[in-house]
Amino acid sequence: CTALKLMEEAGELDQAIGKFRGQSGEKILMDEKEIVDKMAEELLDVAQVAVSMMFVLEESYDINLNEKLQQHIDKLKTKGYIK
Repeated sequence: CTALKLMEEAGELDQAIGKFRGQSGEKILMDEKEIVDKMAEELLDVAQVAVSMMFVLEESYDINLNEKLQQHIDKLKTKGYIK
């Protein structure tokens, strides 16, 4: 299931962030650049699965992604996150 894969990838991102912050309880054997690089890789995995899931919704449930994207942008503008 795509939703489970999304949660798995989010968990891997959380693990990488925890290592960066020294919260994993294990000795960190990676330097800061390696950890930040790992965080970027995991964040891209999360994004890829999320985008794939949106296309599944579009194809399987006739969701209009362009409309949803515009609604999201409008929400971000209302909250002042973007102009």
